[in-house]
Amino acid sequence: MSVNLTFQDGTAILTIDNPPLNLISAEVRAGLLRAMAEVTAQGAKRLVITGAGTVFVAGADATEFGRPPVAPHLNDVLAELATLPIPTIAAMNGTALGGGLEIALACRSRIAAPAAQLGLPEVTLGLIPGAGGTQRLPRLVGIKVALEMIVEGKAISAAKGQAIGLVDLVANDPMAAALTFDAPAVIADQRPAPSADAEAVQAMHAQIKRRFAGQIAPAIAIDLVSSSATLPLAEGLTQERAAFLTLRTSPQAAALRHVFFAERAAANRGRDYPKPLHPMTTAIVVGGGNMGASIAYALAVAGLEVTVVERDAAAAGRAEANLNKLVDQGVSRGSLSASEGLAVQSRLRGLVGYSALPPADLAIEAAFEDMGVKQAIFAELEAALPAQTILATNTSYLDVNLLASGLKDPSRCLGLHFFSPAHIMKLLEIVKGDATAPQTLGAAFALARRLGKVPVVSGVCDGFIGNRILMRYRQEANRLLVEGALPDQVDAAMRGFGMAMGPFEAQDMSGLDIAYANIKRQGGAGVPLVERLVEDYQRLGRKSGAGWYDYDAGGRAADSSLVADVIRATSEALHLTRGDFPADAIVERITLAMIAEACAILDEGIAGRPQDIDLVMIHGYGFPRWRGGLMHHADSLGDLRDRYSALAETDPKSWVVPPLLRRLADRGQSLASLN
Repeated sequence: MSVNLTFQDGTAILTIDNPPLNLISAEVRAGLLRAMAEVTAQGAKRLVITGAGTVFVAGADATEFGRPPVAPHLNDVLAELATLPIPTIAAMNGTALGGGLEIALACRSRIAAPAAQLGLPEVTLGLIPGAGGTQRLPRLVGIKVALEMIVEGKAISAAKGQAIGLVDLVANDPMAAALTFDAPAVIADQRPAPSADAEAVQAMHAQIKRRFAGQIAPAIAIDLVSSSATLPLAEGLTQERAAFLTLRTSPQAAALRHVFFAERAAANRGRDYPKPLHPMTTAIVVGGGNMGASIAYALAVAGLEVTVVERDAAAAGRAEANLNKLVDQGVSRGSLSASEGLAVQSRLRGLVGYSALPPADLAIEAAFEDMGVKQAIFAELEAALPAQTILATNTSYLDVNLLASGLKDPSRCLGLHFFSPAHIMKLLEIVKGDATAPQTLGAAFALARRLGKVPVVSGVCDGFIGNRILMRYRQEANRLLVEGALPDQVDAAMRGFGMAMGPFEAQDMSGLDIAYANIKRQGGAGVPLVERLVEDYQRLGRKSGAGWYDYDAGGRAADSSLVADVIRATSEALHLTRGDFPADAIVERITLAMIAEACAILDEGIAGRPQDIDLVMIHGYGFPRWRGGLMHHADSLGDLRDRYSALAETDPKSWVVPPLLRRLADRGQSLASLN
C-alpha cells in the first residue's frame, strides 16, 4: 500500500510510502482520502502524517502532468484534511516539495527534521502550486516571503522555515515530537488572511521581467499570492485551481517538463558506462588563465586536490591571483563560508613546469586553441604521470582524435569541454574520441555528478555540439546583416525570442579576436564582417571599447555608425539589395539555421539524441528553457519542409531541407521520437 495507517494511543499515524521519493500519485491521493475517512470512523484524537524512509513527500508524480487529471485531485483531498476537527501535524522527516509541502500547509502544525528541505518549485515546471500553496502559505508567512518561495521556486532549510513561521518545531525525530506536540486549536483553513503588501508584489513583478522574461506562470503566481490578502480562502483556492489546470496543458509547461526529464536522463546516462573503482581525489590543470583557474576552482570546491601548472614563474603568479580572486568571490557572495574558503585554498597549489608533477587521477589541459601547443602539453603529461591518469582537453573546437593520436594509450584521452565560467555554468560536454575507453567515460560522468554538471556526450567534429550550432547561428546572423538588418535589430529580436543575449552583444562580450581566430582557422568562409572590423579597425569587442557596438567608459553600449557603414559597404560589395526584416523574420531565419545544423549533428552521430542538443543549448548558450530547447522548439513548429524549401529556392547554396526532417516527416514522426 502506498499509504499506511496505524493507531497508537489514540493518535492516527498516516505514512506515505511510495518509494523512492514518496511522490503523490493517483493511488496516493486515493489512499489519503481512505485513511482520513478511517481516522474519523475510529475517533482518533490526532492525526500525524509522515513519509516512509528519509523523504516526506518530494512532490507530485510529474509523469501525470502530460495526461488528463485523475480523481481524487490533491486540492480536494487537502480541503478534507484542512477541515478535520482534530489536531493534524505534518512530521516532515525529510524533503517536502510541491504537493508535499501543500500537504503540510493543510495541517494545523508542521514539525521538520533538521535536514529537511521545503519548497514550492512548480513555477520551474511552468505551473503554479495547485493544491492551496498560493493561498495557505501567505497565511502562515506573509505575502513577501510567500512570493519569494513560490515565484523563485527555491527550497529553504528547516531552520529557515522555522524562522519565517512555516515550521513550528525543528526536531531530530519529527514523529516522536508530533505525538506530544501541543497543536493549535484553530483549524488550518480558519487562519486569518495575510496583510496586503503592494510593495512586495510590485518588486516581484519587476524582478520577473528581468529574470523570467517570456514565462507565463510567474506573473500568475504573483497575482494569486497577492489575492490571498483580499479574497476569501475558498474563492482564492478556486482561482488557483483554475489557473493550475490551464497552465498544466500549456506549451510552456510541456517544454519545461521535457527539460526536467531530459536533465534526469542525462544525470543517469553514466549508468551506461563502468563505474570507477574509486572516486577522483587529485587533479592537474595545465593553464591558470581565466578558464583554467575556473576549472581548478570548481574541482577544489568539489573536494579534489588540484595542482595548477604554468610555464614560468610570472604565469604562475597570475594563476595564483586568479585562483585567490575566485575564492574571495565565493566567500563574499556566500557560496562559501570563510572556513570553506580556506579549505578550498588549501587544496589548490601552483607549479612551474612538469618535472615535479604529483601523481593524479585526472589531468586537464586548458591552454589556448592551438593543436601544436596542446599536443606538446599532452606529451609532457604522458611522460610525467602514471599510466592510469585520465588525460583530458578543454578544447572548444579542435580534433580530439588528432590530439589523442600521439599518445601511447589514447583510450584514456577525452574532451571535457567546460563552459565559461566553469565554476558556474552547468554544462559539461564529454567528448568521446574514437579510442576513448568506456572506463574513461564512466569516470567523466562520475566527475560531472560530483561537480553538479549536466553531462552530454558528443562525438568529434569542429566545435562538437554547441559551438558547431553557434557557428551556424552567427553565420546566419551575419548574413542577415548584409541582407538588410543591423546588429541591434538582430540582438533585440533574439532577446525577444528568449535568448539570454543577442549574437552580436554576446560576441562583443567574448571578444571578436576569438571569433576572428576561428574564422581564419576554418578558412574564412562566410560574410567577411568580423574580418573587416578586426583587421581594418581593431575592434575586438568590450575589451577594446569597440566591437559591433561602441562602448563608453562605463561599459554602456551604443549603436556604431562605423559598423553600419561597414555592413552597408559589404552588402554593396556582395551585390546584395538590402531589405527590411521584422523581428519574427529574423528569429525564423536564425532558428531554422540552428535547427538545420542540429539535424546534421544528429544524422552524423555527433549527438546521440535530440534532447542532448536541447540541454547543450539551454545550459551552454542561453536558449530559453521555457521553449524546451532547440529540438523541442523545432517539433513545436510543425512540418518545416515548406519553410526550408522556400529558403532553398532563394539561396540554394546555403539552404536545403534537412534530410533528417524529411525522413521523419515522411514517416509521420517527430524529433522527440528519437529520444
